[in-house]
Amino acid sequence: MRLPPLNAVRAFEAVCRHGSILKAAEELNVVRGAVRQQIATLENHFGRKLFTREGRRLVPTGEACAFAEASGAAFDILQRAASEFESAGTGRLRLGVPSAFAVWWLMPRVADMQAGLGDLLVDIVPMTVVEPLQKHPELDAVIMGGEYRPAAGITALRFMEDEFGPVATPALAAMLSKDPTAMAAQTMLVSRSAPKLWDEWFAESATPPVAFSRRQEFEDLLLALGAARSGLGIALAPRASIEDDLERGRLVAPYDFISRPSGYSLCCRKPDAKRPAFAALSGWLLRCGKRA
Repeated sequence: MRLPPLNAVRAFEAVCRHGSILKAAEELNVVRGAVRQQIATLENHFGRKLFTREGRRLVPTGEACAFAEASGAAFDILQRAASEFESAGTGRLRLGVPSAFAVWWLMPRVADMQAGLGDLLVDIVPMTVVEPLQKHPELDAVIMGGEYRPAAGITALRFMEDEFGPVATPALAAMLSKDPTAMAAQTMLVSRSAPKLWDEWFAESATPPVAFSRRQEFEDLLLALGAARSGLGIALAPRASIEDDLERGRLVAPYDFISRPSGYSLCCRKPDAKRPAFAALSGWLLRCGKRA
């Protein structure tokens, strides 16, 4: 059987992900009529309908779902292969890193990292919302924090333990008693990129949840910690992300830190784990993680 037109498959896969011809057209930077034409081309190729409609959403049929999954995986493989072909011989590795971890832990050590990796160049890509590697074919690896179970085809190396706890300015912390319920009079600062940190700390520290007088949310942990540094309220932070603030006395941990059940892991695709570049990066992270 001859293969269907590639452009038609790409349009089909985009519609499956979005459930919308309009959103697929926006992603592909074409008009809606072009997407409809590509879907019609693919339906003519297979001789059957590919979608049913549920309200305003287009839903692929059962058979089409399987083809959509295979198509998405195939496009990921093609994008990955193209990226590797373009970077062949350049000795470059694209590493996705949580924004706060990148700014406060990795960047102060980046010169030492580069010295330890020799000719290998690491492009550090800050991630406001940290997502698993399988969602980012353009990246070679990601650093994941907290509880993380690698998907099939992904290997994860835990290189550092971590602790976390409430942090505030020394002036605000001086207003608190030794009882965490004293935080109730303050503002809870929450990062939308890590919305469960407070719940995890209450559970793992065996502290009854505190009903703060006010809750203020920020798009990511960088902003939430910036607000804590300004004295706006109390943030919940991984220790690795605020080492410099602690050393300089800009932030303190009024109720100390507790160990997390998991720390930070370097995640890469299993075939890549055998490459010298990943061995070098893994070795450097392990050495630094033990010193942290």
